[in-house]
Amino acid sequence: MASQPHRPQGQFCHRTRREFFWEAGASFTGLALAGLLDQGFLAGQSRAADGTPFQNPLAAKPPMVAPTAKSVIFLFMYGGPSHVDTFDYKPALYPLDGKTIPVKTKGRGGERSEGRVVGPKWNFQQYGQCGKWVSDLFPNMARHVDDLAFIHSMTADSPIHGSAMLQMNSGKIQSGAPCLGSWVNYGLGSENENLPGFVVMLDPTGGPISGAKNWSSGFMPATYQGTLLRSKGAPILDLAPPDDMPLEAQRQLLDALRDANTAHLLSRGDNTELAARIASYELAWKMQEHAPEAVDLASETEETKRLYGLDNPRTADFGRRCLLARRLVERGVRFVQLYSGGAHNDDNWDAHGDLVKNHEFHAGNTDLPVAALLTDLKRSGLLDSTLVIWGGEFGRQPTAEYAEGTGRDHNSYGFTMWMAGGGIKGGVSVGETDELGSAAITPVHDGRTGFHVKSLHATVLQCLGLDPNRLAYFFGGLDQKLVGVERVEPIHEILA
Repeated sequence: MASQPHRPQGQFCHRTRREFFWEAGASFTGLALAGLLDQGFLAGQSRAADGTPFQNPLAAKPPMVAPTAKSVIFLFMYGGPSHVDTFDYKPALYPLDGKTIPVKTKGRGGERSEGRVVGPKWNFQQYGQCGKWVSDLFPNMARHVDDLAFIHSMTADSPIHGSAMLQMNSGKIQSGAPCLGSWVNYGLGSENENLPGFVVMLDPTGGPISGAKNWSSGFMPATYQGTLLRSKGAPILDLAPPDDMPLEAQRQLLDALRDANTAHLLSRGDNTELAARIASYELAWKMQEHAPEAVDLASETEETKRLYGLDNPRTADFGRRCLLARRLVERGVRFVQLYSGGAHNDDNWDAHGDLVKNHEFHAGNTDLPVAALLTDLKRSGLLDSTLVIWGGEFGRQPTAEYAEGTGRDHNSYGFTMWMAGGGIKGGVSVGETDELGSAAITPVHDGRTGFHVKSLHATVLQCLGLDPNRLAYFFGGLDQKLVGVERVEPIHEILA
């Protein structure tokens, strides 16, 4: 192979540095000029190859069906809370504690046909007019049972954290699909032009095992992906401009970036990406002004701060995030997701070793703040338009995972979640697991025993005014849907 000719020092691509920067600069300003013309003289030419006019992808859209809710707060208990120790009362388990019995289980440790029973470690009491049995782990949440709808026979396709979390968030156990919050914003747009439509707040210990895939927009434009919001310090990293940059200079920089991208994408006829890119730039600008106000709790009363447990180090973090969630939906944010638990092992609800230590820690951190959120939403009238979801990626088995100890393995065959708020009946329980809580036994729904994750997603979309079987995004030659290709019914038993 012939050797490459030696370039004189100071040259790039056979040009001097001066020539290279002159040509690059002239090209950049030419793109900006084209963008400026597009906003004026060439405004009518801002169309895709098929003639579709420019549209903001986050513009509010009309619902497909009559909605009963406007926004969602998903309280994600990462790691898998034990349903038989929280909301799924199984009195038959208590006398079986320590006994080895035949029971089919499948979890992280594989398939087994028998196991040593771990009896529930907390007592249950009845609450509310509905007489719902709730574990002593949740004395504050228990006072709200008449507003909650419990789904006791949830099922999922994977007993492994990573894939189970992806399914709970995106409907699929493989990565690459848009998450529920992305589908909601794609289907409805945003009523708020100053804040993201999909916000995620993580646990201080870190993110979940499968990471950013859990708030990704997948094959949709990045406009619809979740935005991480921190409850302490700067709400959004890299949002604040340099301290020494004047406000007008910031605006000019934003305009230049937007105009250059506009011209480039117009030349390709890519209207969809153009709209997404412009919307992202403009949202970033508006967030610099409005996001700090949204997360500033100075205007909240001392009574409200105490209600959420901000005066107690144990509950302060999750309480602050629950209060922020209320402030965000108050300002028109469509979908807010809060994670209780992060990282690995006992940093989340994944109780493989000491069940009591694990669950008392995480329940103690979250019980009062979740109850406060329900109280606050209800007294402000926001609960009528806000759908609240509580649950993890799966539940726990009634038997021990190891030869010693109280730890339980994963259980995707039957577990509990609850919903409340806009369009949901209060004080009801649907579905059932067997007397040990090992698997769902009722109802038969969409051809399956129990309520699959897809049914939960269909219920959320239905409440927001989106037909789960018609909401689609064309990708890979198919009309992709959150609930998949087969028809899925929402959980009608809990719809008001």
